[in-house]
Amino acid sequence: MQLISPERIFRGNSAWLKALPHIKKLSKSPLLLGRSNATKNIRQQILKHLQDENLSVYSSNLQFDCCYEDLERIKGIILKKNCDSIIAVGGGKVLDAGKFLADSLSIPVVTIPLSASTCAGWTALSNIYSINGQFIEDIELKSCPEVLVLDHGFIKTAPNRTLSSGIADALAKWYESSLTSSEVEDGLVQQAIQISRVLRDQLLIDGESAYQSQSVQNVAWCNVVEGCSLTAGLIGGIGGEKCRTAAAHAFHNAITQIISTYKPLHGEIVGVGILLQLRLEETKNNNKLANQSIKQLMVLMKKLNLPTTIADLGINVFENNNLQKIAEFTCRDKSEIHFLPFEISQQDIIETITNFEKQKIKIA
Repeated sequence: MQLISPERIFRGNSAWLKALPHIKKLSKSPLLLGRSNATKNIRQQILKHLQDENLSVYSSNLQFDCCYEDLERIKGIILKKNCDSIIAVGGGKVLDAGKFLADSLSIPVVTIPLSASTCAGWTALSNIYSINGQFIEDIELKSCPEVLVLDHGFIKTAPNRTLSSGIADALAKWYESSLTSSEVEDGLVQQAIQISRVLRDQLLIDGESAYQSQSVQNVAWCNVVEGCSLTAGLIGGIGGEKCRTAAAHAFHNAITQIISTYKPLHGEIVGVGILLQLRLEETKNNNKLANQSIKQLMVLMKKLNLPTTIADLGINVFENNNLQKIAEFTCRDKSEIHFLPFEISQQDIIETITNFEKQKIKIA
């Protein structure tokens, strides 16, 4: 069975108001789930609209990332208040938490992304982290969200940094799926790969314009936002697991194990992971075009103010045994690194990261 998409998607300007009548039919007593103080005003706006529709709404906020401790606490609130749905409003970790809770309680979930930083509003997956933000595992859910609301008016209020992060995360769909699944004969998988190629091209062409001008009047911005939030989710939906993750996300999951004061976004880490994956392809799989791909990506990443090394993420891999920790987690038994069509060892990871962190890449 494949879980391809949400049951209903509302997108564009005033998408939230368009979705409201359907949500009223879906739920009488929802839990409104959020997290960040920066998005408090939008959540209060949504809360008022729900109350104006005579819904009995309860609010709760995550205290950490999507972690089991927080999930258990909020689950208790939902059961105590007898909520019949969850409306998750925020970034990827809030959306993942809402989906996980709804799945475990067999109630509907509505996802309302407040940035284009991930495709978490779409997918039937939840990434679980520790209280300190270390990746633990991803959980496959029983369904995609019942409703996804991508309101451009909400999205445009997000910082530029979240958009550039979303672009990096969405770009990974091509670089990972084209490598892991190009030999798969399944027609849907091949179609997913081609969609990821079209998405990559669109992001390379429109990414800078979208980043420079976050406006609903900017067609490039609208297309990039929907590409990162919707199309990226569709690719994983129709292509399956190997069209979602490979080395770039394996590097992400490993890098989160190193706790630092600087908190990089998911896509920022994935972007560095793409570069490392390409270097692995060059050195371990004799990919003659990998270095050119690195230079092409670096041009865009610099324009989007994205990190391009682990050092840029606020982590020194050459202290506290960090390099060995990253290599061990990257190569653990259940790691996505093993989706690659060639063997990778911990020593390969150590050498690749060491060389990448020390080199100066000329992109001119």
